[in-house]
Amino acid sequence: MAVFQLPFSVIDASDHVCDRESCEVIQQLPTALKEAAFQYSFLLRYLHTLPIAEIGLPVYHEELEKSDSDEENPNIIYKAHSGEIFFHVFADPEGIRDWLISIEPSVEHPKFPAIMSDIEEGLIEYTDELESATGDQQLAAMLRWTLAHIFRQPIEMEIPEILALPKGFLGEVVEEEEEELALPEGTEDAKSQQNGSAVVALVEKTETKSAQSGNKSSVFAPFIKLFGTSKSSLDIAKKYGLNLDDIDGIKYSMVREKVGMGVLQPLINDHHIEDISCSGVGQIFVEHKVFKSMKCSFGYQTHKELDEHVLRMSERIKKPVTFRQPVVDASLPDGSRINIVYGQDVSLRGTNYTIRKFSEEAISIIQLCKWKSLSWEMAAYLSITIEDGMNMFVSGETASGKTTLMNALCTFIEPNAKIVSIEDTAEVNVPHKNWIKEVTRKPKPGETDSGVGMFDLLRAALRQRPEFIIIGEIRGEEGLIAFQAMQTGHPVMATFHAASVQKLIQRLVGDPILVPKNYVDNLNIAVIQVAVRLPSGKMGRRAIAVNEIVNYDSASDAFSFVEVFQWDPVTDTFEFTGFNNSYLLEQIIAPARGYPPARRRQIYSLVKRRARILEKLAASGLEEYQEVYQTIAKAIKDGVF
Repeated sequence: MAVFQLPFSVIDASDHVCDRESCEVIQQLPTALKEAAFQYSFLLRYLHTLPIAEIGLPVYHEELEKSDSDEENPNIIYKAHSGEIFFHVFADPEGIRDWLISIEPSVEHPKFPAIMSDIEEGLIEYTDELESATGDQQLAAMLRWTLAHIFRQPIEMEIPEILALPKGFLGEVVEEEEEELALPEGTEDAKSQQNGSAVVALVEKTETKSAQSGNKSSVFAPFIKLFGTSKSSLDIAKKYGLNLDDIDGIKYSMVREKVGMGVLQPLINDHHIEDISCSGVGQIFVEHKVFKSMKCSFGYQTHKELDEHVLRMSERIKKPVTFRQPVVDASLPDGSRINIVYGQDVSLRGTNYTIRKFSEEAISIIQLCKWKSLSWEMAAYLSITIEDGMNMFVSGETASGKTTLMNALCTFIEPNAKIVSIEDTAEVNVPHKNWIKEVTRKPKPGETDSGVGMFDLLRAALRQRPEFIIIGEIRGEEGLIAFQAMQTGHPVMATFHAASVQKLIQRLVGDPILVPKNYVDNLNIAVIQVAVRLPSGKMGRRAIAVNEIVNYDSASDAFSFVEVFQWDPVTDTFEFTGFNNSYLLEQIIAPARGYPPARRRQIYSLVKRRARILEKLAASGLEEYQEVYQTIAKAIKDGVF
């Protein structure tokens, strides 16, 4: 993949010998950046290539803050959320998008193709071991083990990586009660802590049986294969004069290419990045949570290069694209969603793809309220309606935060409820234990009856006795089944593409969904979620309206609905317009909760009380999704929420 011209002149530091005591670059570094550079030699090499006198010294952040977006001309290096990689954010004085430059372990060697050829040949000897891998984590651990053999190196592996290896792969099984035996003479045992994870390293090969062990297995037997010698007689490092940094770069690149998504893997590893977009030949663009739209330092120079990378990537996710089937929607191993359009015959600028990333842990309702996506009263109101089985659509345009809000609202579903979710691509994140997670399956090439669609799964869900049905997105005929489920008493929550309640109804009753008009009032609530421009001039996501669908009047062919919450774009605040005027609270929920007619408006006190509880939880520092769910679930069980 091509590296595009950076906005500054890169210094050739290949011949530089860095002396930590006298190096001018090191002397300029602030303490935090200096410590990171000493820990990661590839970061130190990158810093030596920067024209610091011209662009200034980058500011280092271990973790970004939202306030970093206020920097007018950012020059920031930060560490990615996972993986030992960094990013350099640099302002582009001539463009509207800032630069995002990946900083990774790498190797630059004049005989790099020959080196990789020798390594590939060495990997052939370990084909049986590598083909036995049953998952990405296991394959990555086995590949690191294999590369250590090929380079005749000891290896440091984190405990989770060792545990990911298949049973018996590392040697003999060790019983927990077995007493610890002495190491064979000349063997060094080193245990260290790195990034909070235990790391085990043995420098020399141990024997299968210790002289002291008799018939017992040595506790170090599991590391025999890990530190054995290569099957090949070729010493690649010696042949090409590779140093430790070169070897580390090669091993990183091999794992990235064989197990990950190649050069895109750093972007996938960074939780600050929401979208990755390739619109054809040229640079790759990302949507960053802090710095918004940015351009990457790499991309594609030719259609051939782009097509080859996309073909490898599609095969990696087991959804290969072809000229016959040029459009693919699929999920990456980490759960991110990818859409690929392959070939110049259907895309004039050439093959393109978009990756929509999703957080490993969903965003909680408290986080959304703190970010002002909705108010505390809105969250309290929605919690009551969900608890009482109201049907709800979270509606809005693409990338407006619909699924994020729906995931957050799942916290309010009865903790003991059985939930069935149905999706085209897995995006819904439900914290409940009794959760059936179902996804569609497209027909295989050449077959017409091997697919399973949303309609099929939703019809099947009605036989599974769910207490709540969640639909990832309603697009077609499954919409009619969803409304039939509502009529049978199954509460339904779904996302929907429409920017207002009027457009939502138009889409529901129109082709291809074709919900009968007299069915529509089975939908109780429509939350309109939109990406808006805030008074500060920045972009944000807001639930701009919450509407209650009241009824359909066949005589006038009109729908009645009440707007209970409304966003004010001038002040960036929410108004409870439905206070003392909510149809659902007064006419449906209050009677169901036993409020007599004269006291039905006391239901609004419950909204206020729940809003205060949520605010107090936020003030206590509670905001992580699972913690919020556990706390609210206990409060619901104890009857205090």
